Amino acid sequence: MADIDISLYNTVTEGKATILFPKSNEVFYNPVQEFNRDMSIAAIRTWSEMFMQEKQARIDKKLANTKTEEARAALAEKLDKKINPNDFNILEALAATGLRSIRYAKEIPKLRQVVANDLLDDAVESIRRNTIYNQLDENLVRANKGDAMRVMYDTVGTDEKYDVVDLDPYGSAAPFVDGAVQAVSEGGLLCVTCTDLAILTGSMHPETCFGKYNGMPLKGTFPHEMALRLVLQMLQTSAGRYRRYIVPMMSCSIDFYLRVFVRVYTSPNEVKKAASKIGVIYECSGCHSFATQPLGKVEIKEENGSERHSPGSGPPVNTHCEHCGSTHHIGGPAWIAGLHDKTFVSNMLQHIKDNEQNYGTNARMKGMVSVIQEEVEDACYWTLQRLCGTLHCTSIPMLDLYSAILNAGFKVSASHCGPQTIKTNAPASVVWDILREFTKKHPVVMANIKENSPARKILAKEPTIKVDFTRHPEAAAESRNGVRYQINPTPNWGPKARAGKKQKTDHAEEE
Repeated sequence: MADIDISLYNTVTEGKATILFPKSNEVFYNPVQEFNRDMSIAAIRTWSEMFMQEKQARIDKKLANTKTEEARAALAEKLDKKINPNDFNILEALAATGLRSIRYAKEIPKLRQVVANDLLDDAVESIRRNTIYNQLDENLVRANKGDAMRVMYDTVGTDEKYDVVDLDPYGSAAPFVDGAVQAVSEGGLLCVTCTDLAILTGSMHPETCFGKYNGMPLKGTFPHEMALRLVLQMLQTSAGRYRRYIVPMMSCSIDFYLRVFVRVYTSPNEVKKAASKIGVIYECSGCHSFATQPLGKVEIKEENGSERHSPGSGPPVNTHCEHCGSTHHIGGPAWIAGLHDKTFVSNMLQHIKDNEQNYGTNARMKGMVSVIQEEVEDACYWTLQRLCGTLHCTSIPMLDLYSAILNAGFKVSASHCGPQTIKTNAPASVVWDILREFTKKHPVVMANIKENSPARKILAKEPTIKVDFTRHPEAAAESRNGVRYQINPTPNWGPKARAGKKQKTDHAEEE
């Protein structure tokens, strides 16, 4: 490429990369997405350390089982050529300007190559231009023009997989998932962004959500977590067709999009267990209590440890809600197992703390990952607004509610999905008992409540447990001292409009 005429471009520096953006607005830059890219770099670096350690452990095990010194030397040479424990590669399937790929190349150690792919000539030219401008080897950042699905499908039946596959499209990642779950290497990392949260959270067109993700959303109390669970279900269902399964490392609801990081493995036996990790979720239309119904269950035989798979037993709710008598909405199928791997989250949090100077959004990164680390597993969340709004009562102080749940012997945390959220393994009956006790000291004006209101039916019952509001030492989470939730940084912020020359394609990343 000829010398670059800098006068034709605007420059943006993010992390260690400086990107040239044509003044003709050929492509665009969204500064809000810096957090996405910072989180992705930290996640990939955390995964890569685990990935390399696992590779080395496999090599060491094979060498240890080799009897002679000569055979060990021959095997070591063979394995070194086949599995180099010191490098890995990344595919950014929808690279646009190449900003993300260039940051990966400059900020992630032991990276052999990042393939920055896009369908458009302008984008591929931009990737090459920015690679040169950042003084990077074009073999390290390889610009590739191609359809994202074809690039990923080209790996099928070969050993040339990608250790990390990154999907960050404009809108839904659903059209690209089938190729991605096949293109990622064994134990590799699949990073997926979806920006169509209006669809995934059920605020509009639930039938469109079902068409894209094969699941119905629930928009009542926990729409953003439901969105994460719908996407994870889609990933597992797609992977299962190829005898593969996912292990969520971290699942994040961020601003106007979601971002999930999952590892992908091959195991027909683990695929069989997927039915016990996927199910439907019932949410009461009145009081918003919820319950999950796994589609399958796994039983372990005591005599020989073998597994028996069978359909799930249910339903877990009556025709009408046991708490308020309302009917239920049904969401899913959705992923109902854990959203995060706590070891991975802990390692990533430590990495961020040790490398704050490398991340422009480090304060928010630490806050969000800290909340995720504290999250109660395998539970959806309530919101304080929904709980108190259902009963038309004064808002209970969050620390009082947390303390009462902890004193009753259950776990409780916030959700990273939003402020004033409550994740707990306490059943709905305990939550309502706590609020019944609270309303005895802060009475509800019943004259203002309709006769058929859920509030009347819930408050008509006496608590069945002894409620203790004594301040519990674990009620105030450590993460409360950090920046846990985003404040809107600019007016009218959110996903930018498509770039001017990209009106007819979904291959434009929101840079």
